[in-house]
Amino acid sequence: MTSQWVERVLEGLESLYPEAHAELHFSNPYETLIATILPAQCTDKRVNMVTEKLFRDYPDAFAMAELTPEELEPKIRECGLYRNKAKNIVAASRMLVEKFDGKVPDNRTDLMSLPGVGQKTAGVVLLAAFGDDQIPVDTHVFRVSRRIGLADANTPEKVEQQLREVLPHEKWSFAHHLIIWHGRRCCAARKPECERCPLNDGTCQKNNL
Repeated sequence: MTSQWVERVLEGLESLYPEAHAELHFSNPYETLIATILPAQCTDKRVNMVTEKLFRDYPDAFAMAELTPEELEPKIRECGLYRNKAKNIVAASRMLVEKFDGKVPDNRTDLMSLPGVGQKTAGVVLLAAFGDDQIPVDTHVFRVSRRIGLADANTPEKVEQQLREVLPHEKWSFAHHLIIWHGRRCCAARKPECERCPLNDGTCQKNNL
């Protein structure tokens, strides 16, 4: 893998998605954190519908910490896995109030100490809320980066490390969005639309996975 090849991959994706960006709606670090916890097995569109009212009624950690998980569950039921998500959101909010004066921490270690926050969620919060250069690996980034040959590791954590090594640091954040958009709009898990993919030139490794 050469830097020239990596640059061609990024150029190909950017030609398809020049406006790639985060599709979740949020306006501050706390909203970013909650919006990033909610999407597991749920679309961003559905999450945005739920959080529109949720953030209006519970705009910060102090307000959310007053709820019990059972009270939050019906408010996020449409997002799926709502019991576990409600438990984590309430617990994380209470921890923010107790340990961080209600503010979302701006470092990975403290973020990952919050219930429901793993490496991917922490990376998204750092990227979206604090402008850090990050390349969080969700299911789309994991699948697409391996399929097209940017990575070959078998865990999200190891794929993230490989992407950090091969992608230019200044392009990590944009590459994250490009790969997600490609996974959602073209390189689907079951029926990738290879015929319209600019990387369908012998580069893609999909037949080997």
